[in-house]
Amino acid sequence: MNRAGFKTPLPGPRARELIARDAAVVSPSYPRDYPFVMAHGRGAEVWDVDGNRFLDFAAGIAVCATGHSHPDVVRAVTQAAERFLHISSDFWHESQIRLAERIDELAPISGPVMSFFAQSGTESVEAALKLARHVTGRPRFIGFLGGFHGRTMGSLAFTASKYTQQKGFFPTMPGVTHVPYPNSYRPLFAEADAGRATLRYIEEILFSSNVPANEVAAILIEPIQGEGGYIVPPDGFLAGLRALCDRHGILLIFDEVQSGVGRTGRMFACEHWGVEPDIMTLAKGLGSGLPIGIVAARKSIMERWPRGAHGNTYGGNPLCCAAALATLELVQGGYCDNAARVGAYFMDRLRALADKHAVIGEVRGKGLMIGMELVSDRLTKEPAKALCEAVITRAFHNGLLLLSCGASTVRFMPPLLIGEADVDEAVSILDASLDEAGACGNA
Repeated sequence: MNRAGFKTPLPGPRARELIARDAAVVSPSYPRDYPFVMAHGRGAEVWDVDGNRFLDFAAGIAVCATGHSHPDVVRAVTQAAERFLHISSDFWHESQIRLAERIDELAPISGPVMSFFAQSGTESVEAALKLARHVTGRPRFIGFLGGFHGRTMGSLAFTASKYTQQKGFFPTMPGVTHVPYPNSYRPLFAEADAGRATLRYIEEILFSSNVPANEVAAILIEPIQGEGGYIVPPDGFLAGLRALCDRHGILLIFDEVQSGVGRTGRMFACEHWGVEPDIMTLAKGLGSGLPIGIVAARKSIMERWPRGAHGNTYGGNPLCCAAALATLELVQGGYCDNAARVGAYFMDRLRALADKHAVIGEVRGKGLMIGMELVSDRLTKEPAKALCEAVITRAFHNGLLLLSCGASTVRFMPPLLIGEADVDEAVSILDASLDEAGACGNA
């Protein structure tokens, strides 16, 4: 019997059966890392189809913000389903209007805010790009290396966290130029301030030699980079980017799909630095598991595209709006503060773990958006990709669900309701998993 108390090796017999059935009928393109087949979940705990219990620190890629099947969210969705399941965006319904009003209240954008409704993060990004082009009349964009914004052709043009996401799909949307995301742990420029160096590169090199600033519609950026490694930008960088956009009449789009809705201990990650976007994209944790995306923008921007310029069939679905309203109530009602408090405790525990395991190069993050970068050598900072994969696999076999990001970073994005006892359990499993992965010679 292993550390988690599983009585049979993973995957169990029922999981193996379902995985075999899946292989015959489901696309192989999904990036699955280990054989977890879910049966049900509550809060931060999940059970597989063989009855094994796991602690979930992946949360459906930061989607289950309020935990699995939170009773308030389930109740809101059930009540909405009893009224009606769908009405297209050709018409109106109250929960969509109420949700737009809540976003207007909460969005870190001064003045009135309007919302466009979608089903996912990538669709929200697509809408934001179309909006930016429409209102500015400009054709170009700037994105960031390491960024992830989705897999449809417009958002894919910005996605640069792994080349496999782009391989075989060129050409994507034209007009996107990538610049380095300021990474203080792995700086690409010689300048000490990685944020200042990136800003200088855009202003003094890119705009003078390759991209006319007056042709750039918008700069799209994650306030904290997700798939690229859970990279927290240096203080002052986002403010500097805001100033650069203002100088050149460029719109600033914050992709808060992964970092928003309380994930970082603030309702939106950009609030850590007090910087306002012109346009913001949301999804993932907004619906606690139901598919919903939103583009929030200054009213002065959103109201400039006319009737029929953009739309969709399922945007503003009543079940998804009900889930989002319940989610925002819970997050604002205490889960956001919990993410800040428990996240700080978690970071302390992980940094203490780094004193024992020399392969932990850096622990970084905000709230419950935390990355632990693994390296083969702390001096050279050589990424330990094989070790990272092995640790995540061993954690699964020990009862903890995790995902990776960047070159060799274990990321932690548990439900926002977790407590310190959950963190203690996760750190204990992680400690054992690091030992086991190291003993297998993964470095």
